[in-house]
Amino acid sequence: MTPGHTSPTIESDLEWCYEAVHGVSRTFSITIDRLEEPMARHICLGYLLCRVADTVEDAGHIPPDEQTALLETYDDVLDPESDVSAEDFRDQVEPWLPTDRSADWEVVAQTPRVVRTFEAFEDEPREIMREPVRELVDGMAMFTDRYAEEGGLRLQTLEELEEYCWYAAGTVGTLITGLVARGTSPDKAEVLRENARAFALLLQLVNIAKDVETDYHEENNVYLPAEWLEEEDVAMDAVTDESNQTGVTNVIRRVTGRAEEYLDGAQQYLEVVPERHGNTLSAWAIPYLLAVGTLRELRERPEDVVEEGNVKISRAEVFAVIQHFEQDVSRSALEELRVEMSEKPLHK
Repeated sequence: MTPGHTSPTIESDLEWCYEAVHGVSRTFSITIDRLEEPMARHICLGYLLCRVADTVEDAGHIPPDEQTALLETYDDVLDPESDVSAEDFRDQVEPWLPTDRSADWEVVAQTPRVVRTFEAFEDEPREIMREPVRELVDGMAMFTDRYAEEGGLRLQTLEELEEYCWYAAGTVGTLITGLVARGTSPDKAEVLRENARAFALLLQLVNIAKDVETDYHEENNVYLPAEWLEEEDVAMDAVTDESNQTGVTNVIRRVTGRAEEYLDGAQQYLEVVPERHGNTLSAWAIPYLLAVGTLRELRERPEDVVEEGNVKISRAEVFAVIQHFEQDVSRSALEELRVEMSEKPLHK
C-alpha cells in the first residue's frame, strides 16, 4: 500500500492504537485527546513505538542481555534498510510476554500492528519520527547493556541520570518538535529546538522523583544518582528501606529541585509552539501544568514517595486543569497558572 493512504485494515489498526494509548498512559491520553488530525495519529504512533522499547527496558523479568538483544532487533525493525520484520521481533519477544498481560505488554505483543500503522504514514512525518524513535531504542539498549551485571539500572551521577532522561524523553521531545515545527518560521523553530530538551527532562525528572519505589520493586531500576545517595549513606539496593527514609527523601528533594530548573525552558517552548497540522497548545500545556502541580506535592511531602510509594496530584486537580482549557487559554496566562499551581491545587 502507498504510504499516506489508508485501507480498512489500517483504519482498524489506527483505532486500536488510539485505544492502546488510553490504556498505557493517563497523561499522554490527555494529550492525544487534545490534538486534532493529522497530529493526533502521528503523536499516538510515535508514543506507542517508544513505549514498546520502554516496556522491554523496564522489564525486570527479562535478563539484561536478552533485553539488549530484543532492543537491537527492534531497532532493526525500524531501520528501512533492514530485512528484519516486526513479526521477527514479535517471535523473539514471545517467550517473555506475561501470561496476564498489562496494557503495556499488549502493545509489545501487537508490535506488528503498531509498525504497520506507522509505515502507512506519508513520507514526511514518518521520516521525522523514525530517527528519534531509533535513538531512543539505541539508548535503551546501551543502558541495559551497561548495567547487565547488576540486573537493573543503577545510575551513578547526575550527568548519567540526565543522559538517561535524554534517551527516555529527550528523543521524544525531538520527535514532537520535528512534527510541530513544520512550516513555522526559522526563529520559532530554533526556539522550539533550544527548549525541547528542557520540556522533556522536566517531565521525566518529575516521574523519576515520584516513582522511586515502583521503579525499584517492579523494574529493579534505581534512577536516583548513586553519588547523591552515598552522601546520605544510602545503598542503592536499600532505597526503599524504612531506615533510609530521611536520606532518600533528601535525594528526592534534589531531583525535584533539578526538575524545577527546567520549568522556564519548558514554558518558553509552550510560548512559541505552533498550532498547525492539528497541533494545539492545550495538548502540551496540560502535561506541563500537571508536572508543576506534582512538583508542588513533591516539595511539600517528598517522604510520601517512600512511605506511600508515590506522590500524585488529585483527580480533582487534574480535572480542574483540563476544564481550564475547555475555554480558550492564552499563552500569556500560562505564567499565571504556573504560579498559582506551584502554590496550591488549582481546584482550591
